[in-house]
Amino acid sequence: MTIAFTPGEPAGIGPDLAVMYAQLKERKNVLLFADPDLLTERAKKLNLPLNIIDSEETSKPGDVSVYPIYTKEKAQPGVLNYKNSQYVLDTLSESTKHCLKYKSDALVTGPLHKGIINESGVKFTGHTEYFSEITNTDKTVMMLATDGLRVALATTHLALKNVPKNITTNSLRETLSIVQKSMTYFGINNPTILVCGLNPHAGEDGYLGTEEIEIINPLINELNGKGYNLIGSVPADTAFTPESLEGVDVVLSMFHDQGLPALKMLGFNKAVNITLGLPFIRTSVDHGTALSLAGTGNISLGSLKVALSYAQMLIDNTKSNRSV
Repeated sequence: MTIAFTPGEPAGIGPDLAVMYAQLKERKNVLLFADPDLLTERAKKLNLPLNIIDSEETSKPGDVSVYPIYTKEKAQPGVLNYKNSQYVLDTLSESTKHCLKYKSDALVTGPLHKGIINESGVKFTGHTEYFSEITNTDKTVMMLATDGLRVALATTHLALKNVPKNITTNSLRETLSIVQKSMTYFGINNPTILVCGLNPHAGEDGYLGTEEIEIINPLINELNGKGYNLIGSVPADTAFTPESLEGVDVVLSMFHDQGLPALKMLGFNKAVNITLGLPFIRTSVDHGTALSLAGTGNISLGSLKVALSYAQMLIDNTKSNRSV
């Protein structure tokens, strides 16, 4: 079993994560889609041993298996360079091909910098949307998970002003269907899903907005009539209290910053980003590029370990489901 790993932005801490993870005695079998020269330079910066090997089976600390993809210009820790944006996209596309051809069992992604990719002239809103596009997947769902809480998103990387027009009956139905089906890979066949409202106080009977009355609540009633177990719509300001979350398997948040602050407060550096609905397993770290920390070694492997552990769990559960 091999897990593909893309370290992300070469000026950020992604290469550091790869080098530092390689030092662990107990680690997953990881194939890095990265520039071997970049990894070697970063290892020297961190004063850590690194041995790039041909085999995908790494045997001792310091060994790394690399699928070589090269940056256009030499990357400097902490210094963004738009000319290396295509390198980042190439690591994503090549690792995706590996997964689609079953050469890797899952893909774990490191942090990238959306702004610098857009500066290069490529319109890029995030991993989730990019993987959907290159795999011709009609609908995917972004979900973050940590101990005791899972949060799925009805919309992902949108300006707040664009969120309401993207909350539609069809889109929400597709999202909830994907979440419902995907929970089987967590061993949950009939998940309890708490659905947040879009507006303050879930619209307060239309006084603060009508999306709940016109779209969200009617769909909840429809799907519950088909066997779903949906709660809501629930005001987001009380949705994450212990009482509200009791018995809940996953929360559906209407937009990015409605649900993720609560999850990251609970489990930052212990959370994982999971893309539901893709034709392969994809998880990611829950943090950014941390440019100021690149090359210092003053970082945590916590989120990477969690992302790899979740990938392993989903691989095992997928294989188990196929054998049933």
